[in-house]
Amino acid sequence: MTTVSEQHTPRSLIVTFYGAYGRFVPGPVPVAELIRLLAATGVDAPAVRSSVSRLKRRGLLVPARTASGAAGYVLSPDARQLLDDGDRRVYAGPPARDDTWVLAVFSVPESERQKRHVLRSRLSGLGFGAVAPGVWLAPARLYEETRHTLERLRLDPYVELFRGGHLGFTATADAVARWWDLSSIAKQHEAFLDRHAPVLRAWEARGDTPAEEAYRDYLLALDTWRHLPYADPGLPATLLPEDWPGADSAAVFQALHRRLRDAGAAFAGVPATGPVPERA
Repeated sequence: MTTVSEQHTPRSLIVTFYGAYGRFVPGPVPVAELIRLLAATGVDAPAVRSSVSRLKRRGLLVPARTASGAAGYVLSPDARQLLDDGDRRVYAGPPARDDTWVLAVFSVPESERQKRHVLRSRLSGLGFGAVAPGVWLAPARLYEETRHTLERLRLDPYVELFRGGHLGFTATADAVARWWDLSSIAKQHEAFLDRHAPVLRAWEARGDTPAEEAYRDYLLALDTWRHLPYADPGLPATLLPEDWPGADSAAVFQALHRRLRDAGAAFAGVPATGPVPERA
């Protein structure tokens, strides 16, 4: 049986915790509390401390003292913006029937060619598909998050963004299959289903929802799921293969969210409210 440590990195789980619960804590999250909460998912104290240090160096966590004087951490403004942007993807329902796109066209001087690599990497990480060198495409609903990301990384001077429709000459569904690796994305959805659909079935067979178990299973599911909406930009169903597994994996995550998120909040010590699927 695969262990938690083989499936999830401590650093990723900490980010997932802040996205699900930590940002709703009034004030800093004490280090001791982070250690307790990550222990529930199989992460030991040294791994928590090491991962927190890395997140601090990346500017995502900021050290602060609690009201009692204990050492703790709060999210940086950039980290809060990242999580707020992520909510629109992670908790979204089925893609809207929208055939408009956001087009990113960039040009980087040869003297700054390293930024060209960073731009490609960030656009790919946002879910853009490569149409041609320096020309990337994504569903139009990703515009706001794209703008925030480029501005935060100070890459906006190299990029122009456009909104519009695909007018030809290739059929849009055929073109999409060139711009994105749909086979790879489908395999990620199938892996999520293989791992977490049995978890959902087990919860559906139960009448109780103990807080610590709900917290653990929700955090692990969210830690797996939250990467998927970036690999899969949410293309309209009309442009995808008929057996596309994305709707099934989204339905499993949303069902786990509804069943477990608020129950797990009691174990995390936060209010039983948080992001919800837009069209659950």
